[in-house]
Amino acid sequence: MTDWQLRESFPTTSGTVRWDRRGPDDGEPVVLLHGTPFSSFVWREVAQALAQRYQVFVWDMPGYGASEKYPGQDVSLDAQGQVFAQLLDRWELTDPAVVAHDFGGAVALRAHLLHKAAYRGLALVDPVALAPWGSPFFRLVGGNSEVFEQLPAALHRALVREYVRSASFPGLRSDVADRLTAPWSDEQGQAAFYRQIAQADQRYTDEIQELYPEIELPVTVCWGAEDAWIPVARAHELASVIPGAALTVIPDAGHLVPLDAPAALTASLLAFLRDLP
Repeated sequence: MTDWQLRESFPTTSGTVRWDRRGPDDGEPVVLLHGTPFSSFVWREVAQALAQRYQVFVWDMPGYGASEKYPGQDVSLDAQGQVFAQLLDRWELTDPAVVAHDFGGAVALRAHLLHKAAYRGLALVDPVALAPWGSPFFRLVGGNSEVFEQLPAALHRALVREYVRSASFPGLRSDVADRLTAPWSDEQGQAAFYRQIAQADQRYTDEIQELYPEIELPVTVCWGAEDAWIPVARAHELASVIPGAALTVIPDAGHLVPLDAPAALTASLLAFLRDLP
């Protein structure tokens, strides 16, 4: 698991972001966005496969993974959308293909619809995009984040581990679960974990949801058939409101499709990317 390293950094309005690039320098650019409470590590296998042909950009959002975390940090969807637009400028990418999972879906949609980020195509993988969203656990923690920040470290780590495991349908290997939960496990990470939940406000998707019928770029929606976090019915709803959007439902996969079914997801993404103009 030590082979997943983000070697580059970039200062943004919400803290320093860690990022990396893989694949041939002359390959068409593909940018991968992770969700919450995850990091770019969820793309490990998919990124390796895509990098055989494409120039793949991966990054940890501010407040996540290896990127900077600090008290008072703005890690809201609003901030992340702005940061993503800044990163695209930094990378000098004018029309990359974008693949976005979970919370990253909302980030990519906000960057495109509100900050005029241009994409060749957009693949949305079990995205946070339609109201209402947020599990009962998510709402409980969001409304009581100051209390949860005071949990004993061992209890906090156990809570995060079980929460992350619930996103997978077949189950996560122990080493993968360790890697996913590690950024949240120390004192700084514990505060950051509850900070990102406290700032997860549905109004940031409400602001853009009515704009989905105006999307004019190629879009594909991929969804785990056994997603226990966001039911697959939302996949059909989202695909129906974005003009021309394709839909692929991936069997035997939960919310963490990039880890539950990397081969099936990669195949779907490669087919989408090959057909982009």
